[in-house]
Amino acid sequence: MRQADELLIQYAHYHRDRRNIATHFVGIPLIVFAVGVLLARARFPLGGMELSAAWVVAAGATAWYLTRGQLVLGAVVSTLTLALVALGHGLADGSTASWLAWGVGVFVVGWVLQFIGHYYEGRKPAFVDDLIGLLVGPMFVTAEAMFALGWGRALRARIEEAAGPTHLRSAGQPAGSH
Repeated sequence: MRQADELLIQYAHYHRDRRNIATHFVGIPLIVFAVGVLLARARFPLGGMELSAAWVVAAGATAWYLTRGQLVLGAVVSTLTLALVALGHGLADGSTASWLAWGVGVFVVGWVLQFIGHYYEGRKPAFVDDLIGLLVGPMFVTAEAMFALGWGRALRARIEEAAGPTHLRSAGQPAGSH
């Protein structure tokens, strides 16, 4: 199982343009929220409680994040993911039309932002080459936010040494050049 450092470095190779990273700060939470909304509707009884598919998926993601070798990062991204899933549950209780409008609508907006960011990047999204990138995305934006707050200087330095610093790519510039 790959550790956070390796996963973040791999993901960073697809995310060096600052505009791409900025779109991910909005798009990825929207996608996580939307998946929470959509999966919250599927519920089943368990030990006298009602459990949703959203909580099952969030628990699996939490276990994955906490076992990547960066406990603080894993705890923060898990907390944020669980909060987005919790917010999504309220919308799952509405009418079918409202539930689908929120879930599908926010999901589409989130992905549109992602693809706008990758236009600026000049590269395809990381998940195209490795589906695990769908889990790494929330960890990446959380790490970037934590880096901005001063956490993880050594990890940030390893990422930038391997993937290069962030930059603004001009439209005519090939991907990967600064």
